[in-house]
Amino acid sequence: MNPIQNIIVALDVDCLAKAEPLVQKLAPFVGYFKVGLELLTREGAPQVVRRIHQLGGKIFFDGKFDDIPNTVAAATKAVAELGVAFFDVHASSGPQSLKAAAAEKKNSKLLVVTVLTSHDAESSKKTFGAPAGEKVLAFAKEAALCGADGIICSPQELSLLGAEPSLKGLLKVTPGVRPEWAEANDQKRVLTPGEAIRQGATHLVIGRPILRPPPSIGNPVEAAKRIAEEIARALK
Repeated sequence: MNPIQNIIVALDVDCLAKAEPLVQKLAPFVGYFKVGLELLTREGAPQVVRRIHQLGGKIFFDGKFDDIPNTVAAATKAVAELGVAFFDVHASSGPQSLKAAAAEKKNSKLLVVTVLTSHDAESSKKTFGAPAGEKVLAFAKEAALCGADGIICSPQELSLLGAEPSLKGLLKVTPGVRPEWAEANDQKRVLTPGEAIRQGATHLVIGRPILRPPPSIGNPVEAAKRIAEEIARALK
């Protein structure tokens, strides 16, 4: 795989006017653009998806659906009709909602959100009743059984997931990836791009290190190129 296809840029901006120049510049150098709740809510999902497609970008629709099965099925049908590459549903919505999404996804790929990377071991235990690693593994197994194409997890859980034969076919999409030259910010369970790829990640979600790289790195295109080079070395 071309290493740029492993990169998903988290397009964490609040309007299309800010998103458009980033997509225009970065589309040749990254695989996908993750559009999230702020941009989708402010501008409207169809408008956001249509414009990014016009500019040559492929989309991970980060709507994080989390509802009863009928509602998740209807939302999935709507987002699949937009032609997005990926969309996501929270594992905590339960197996029936995951199956409902799998049944309506058409050509889009269903990713299941496990434990957000803002959780550490203590907060995961308070929220889910188990440490992050244990809960991610349980959620991943359920996602596979329900027909998901992949999961979203911290890179810290990749080795644990890789040891489970039933999960080998799942895409493993990992936020919480930070090059050594970038700040960790509010992510708690992080690895570098090279480390994450070597441990089994198939796609890396990277926002601030690409969108707002330090002056020593340069502009977003230079940051994306540097990350792609690190991925290429890890894939050898």
